[in-house]
Amino acid sequence: MLWTALGSALLALSVAVAITIGPADIGVGEVGSVVTAHLTGGTSTLSPIRDGIVWDLRLPRTLLAAVCGAGLAVCGTVMQALLRNPLADPFVLGVSSGASTGAVAVVVLGVGGGLLSVTGGAFLGAVVSFALVLLLSHTLGGSTDRVVLAGVAAMQLFSALTSFVVMTAADAETTRGVLFWLLGSLAGSGWTEVGTCLAALAAALLVCGGYARTLDAFAFGEEAAASLGVAVVRTRLVLLCVTALLTAALVSAAGAIGFVGLVLPHAARALAGPGHARLLPITALAGAVFLVWADTLARTVLDPQEVPVGVLTSLIGVPAFVLVLYRTRSAR
Repeated sequence: MLWTALGSALLALSVAVAITIGPADIGVGEVGSVVTAHLTGGTSTLSPIRDGIVWDLRLPRTLLAAVCGAGLAVCGTVMQALLRNPLADPFVLGVSSGASTGAVAVVVLGVGGGLLSVTGGAFLGAVVSFALVLLLSHTLGGSTDRVVLAGVAAMQLFSALTSFVVMTAADAETTRGVLFWLLGSLAGSGWTEVGTCLAALAAALLVCGGYARTLDAFAFGEEAAASLGVAVVRTRLVLLCVTALLTAALVSAAGAIGFVGLVLPHAARALAGPGHARLLPITALAGAVFLVWADTLARTVLDPQEVPVGVLTSLIGVPAFVLVLYRTRSAR
């Protein structure tokens, strides 16, 4: 409870401070005034332009960063427990590659005839990729290693399709925009994306939290879990579907943001221990705080140019993950 309370306070403070950072000089008090005015129907003390900067630009972007960070971290925690693989992350099921192909199909090929948005195309591509993984893993026997191998196969397939479409059908400007999205970007985030991703995260946390004790049992292996009364196949299918759909929603809104779901579960596990009832909320809070500050740095470090947040999370995540590996080794 202590770590959860501290994490919640840190997240609230991080969101409030991150909104103030940028070219427009806006204080925390002004942010509070704008939010209060919009939530209560009152009038903000700021000018319409500054009010719009807070409410329409920075606040939804910062909240989406928090939601995406929390969701990816939770998905990584569940995947590592289900597959008993410390290197598992939300993208091991090929969801991000499928989303990339769907987004590129809409942007470059015009699939959907203007009726399908980039977000919608990315979500459909992610779902198709996950369905393919489920089909392959089921026909191959359905074991955890088959799931991982099927995910790798789907990842390579859709990555190749994405590269083929971009190289053969896109012009230079479109290619640049597509690559920026593929690397992960929260630019242009709106309240619609925040609401959709927040609903998906809340539903996923509810389901995964209900399976917390079951995830603990998976740590001893599938046979041990089955001997404890766990319906292994059904549980794995439910949780894989939940994490895949949540990842699909997050990737369709923000692109592929790597290393959050790989590194943050290990860091949270060092604080909370292996019990998933405590681990899941702490991981969510850690992922949210991390991505809020990563995105803040991404949009300001080279101002006015913006760095894709996926690039920054990878630059931070690689040395952090190496540190985690060394600490794990020394602990043994």
